[in-house]
Amino acid sequence: MKDGKFLTLAFESSCDETSIAVIADGREILSNVISSQIDIHTKFGGVVPEIASRHHLQNIDWVYAQALEEAGVTIDDIDLVGVTYGPGLIGALLVGVAYAKAVAWAKDIPLVGVNHMQGHISANYIEHKDLEPPFMGLVVSGGHTNIIKVTDYNKCDIIGQTLDDAIGEAYDKVARVIGLGYPGGPKIDRVAKQGNPEAIEFKRVYMDKDSYDFSYSGIKTAVINHVHQLKQSGTEIDEKLQADIAASFQQAVLDVVVDKTMMACEKEKENHPGEKLKLAMAGGVASNSRLREMLQARCDQEGIELVIPSPVLCTDNGAMIGCAAYYLYKAGVSSDLDLDANSKLEF
Repeated sequence: MKDGKFLTLAFESSCDETSIAVIADGREILSNVISSQIDIHTKFGGVVPEIASRHHLQNIDWVYAQALEEAGVTIDDIDLVGVTYGPGLIGALLVGVAYAKAVAWAKDIPLVGVNHMQGHISANYIEHKDLEPPFMGLVVSGGHTNIIKVTDYNKCDIIGQTLDDAIGEAYDKVARVIGLGYPGGPKIDRVAKQGNPEAIEFKRVYMDKDSYDFSYSGIKTAVINHVHQLKQSGTEIDEKLQADIAASFQQAVLDVVVDKTMMACEKEKENHPGEKLKLAMAGGVASNSRLREMLQARCDQEGIELVIPSPVLCTDNGAMIGCAAYYLYKAGVSSDLDLDANSKLEF
């Protein structure tokens, strides 16, 4: 506790970002230090789990010290330790969980394990101070694509989800195929701005009627086949063609995401007539400029309030984990020191 504020020290290491933050009263960022490994993994075309784990070990000491220094606090001021314990890469998760438990044990501070995806949702509480449950949510990331209903700070119901690849995973695979490399999401988003989204007709996959579920394996395969056919015919994939493929892929994917999300929101509006509906987007892909543009236009059209975190809070970060940990602790949730990482923790 410092200046009358409840302070949470939060650790995030589920993939390739080592991030530690100090959060005051659940929603105020005092520090949010992020050490990214993007440059390291780019040469491999994706995150290499063993390399990610090693760099978490190398980085976590100085990230911890920097987070406390930037916040202007010492460890003795901290009231709660929060940590991502899943889902994610098991080796990466173990580094954060072990460090957080050591700090909690050494200083006798309460510990709370946080579901990484709950953290993404909580990023919206930090920037949108008036946001409170219930509201609808769209979580789009490298590992998840979910339409959810947030019924409480610590509870949500999944309405729709991907049945195979997550949207971020599809972006990464397509980016590699067309020669953009890793990370695929921001690179396709940037290149697609120069392309024609109607240049190539990739099939929109809507599944069964009234289904809120997603499938991305089909369009991923369609792009791969299209590129192979071009190469077999001797067609060079120059910058223009690359941009057209990226734009066409992105438009096909996002059309379905936006349509299904709005379909779920309209259903919720029918169940609660007269109430102002809010939709919160979260996850790494929530920073995609085209998705933000499309979803904002549809929400404006339907009278739905859309909230989205800044791009830095869409990617993996300790601040969102600190917010989620705070609300879990306030609800009476705490973790023992036998807390273990769970790479397949369910949302």
